[in-house]
Amino acid sequence: MSSGKAYAYIIFGAALWGIIGIFVNSLYRFGFNSLEVVAIRVSFASVFLILYALIKNKRIPKIHWRDSKYFVGTGILSIVFFNLCLFYSIGELGLSVASILLYTAPAFVTLFSALLFKEKVNWRKGTALVFTLAGCMLVAGIFPSFHASLTITGFLAGIGSGLGYALYSVFGKFALSKYSSMTVTAYTFIFAAVFMLPISGLRDKANLFTNGAVWLSVLGLGVLSTVFSYILYTKGLEAVEASRASILATIEPVVASLAGIIIYHEKLSLWQGAGILLILSAVFVVSEKTKKKSKDYTATFRKTV
Repeated sequence: MSSGKAYAYIIFGAALWGIIGIFVNSLYRFGFNSLEVVAIRVSFASVFLILYALIKNKRIPKIHWRDSKYFVGTGILSIVFFNLCLFYSIGELGLSVASILLYTAPAFVTLFSALLFKEKVNWRKGTALVFTLAGCMLVAGIFPSFHASLTITGFLAGIGSGLGYALYSVFGKFALSKYSSMTVTAYTFIFAAVFMLPISGLRDKANLFTNGAVWLSVLGLGVLSTVFSYILYTKGLEAVEASRASILATIEPVVASLAGIIIYHEKLSLWQGAGILLILSAVFVVSEKTKKKSKDYTATFRKTV
C-alpha cells in the first residue's frame, strides 16, 4: 500500500470519528446514559463486523488464544477505557478541557512507539505534535481564555482518556503483525462488547429500541463512526508508523467543529479557525515524504513479541 493511500485511510477514518457526537447526543436525548452508549457502540459494532465477515469471507476469522492479549489491549484497555474516562472527564471538567486532555494521545503514542518500536522522533513529528496540541487548544476554546476548574479525579480521567486512545495504535500495531486489519477490528469490538454488556445495564432500556429513530442513531454510531472508521484507521496502520498515524487522526476535532457549525449552528471564533489551520498544517507536515525508506515493521514486531 502506498503511503498516500494509507494516510487517506487514517484521515477519513478519523473524520468519521469526528461526527460521532451527532449520534451520541441523539441517544442521550432518547434517555441513554454514557455507560449505555459505550455498550451500544461496541456491541452493535461487533455484530455488524461479524455479519460483514460472514458476507465477505463466509466465515468468522480465527485468532490464536495466546494472541488474546492484543485484543484485550485494543478492546478493553483502549476502546472501553478511553470512552469511560472521556465521559467521566467531560462530567467533571466540561467538554472543552476533556477534549484537550484526550488529545494528549499523540504524545503517548510517540513515547510508546519510541520505547517499543524504536521509531525515531524526527523534526516533522515534533513540529506536527506541537501544531496539533496548540490547534486542539484553540479549537476547544481553552486558549487564549482558560476558565476551567480542574479536579484531580477529572484531570486524571482526562489523561486516562488520552492514554487509552493512544493504546489502540500501540496494541493494534502488534496485532497487525499477525492478523489482517479486518480481523483486528472485529476482535477489538468483540472483546469490548463481551466486557461491557454484563456491566452496562443496557437490558433495562430494551423498550427504547422499539423506536425507529433510536435505530438510526445506533446505526450511525455503530456503523459509520465505529465500524467503518476503525476499519479504515486500522488498515492505514499497516503502512504508517503508530506515532504518525495518531497525529494524522487529530483531524477528528476539526471535523467535529465543522459538524457543530453546520448542524448545530455553532459559531466559529477567529481563534478556533486558527486552531483548525494549525491541525491541518500538522497533517500536512507529518504526511510529507521523508528521504528514508520505510522500515519493515512487521519483522520488528515479531521480534519484539
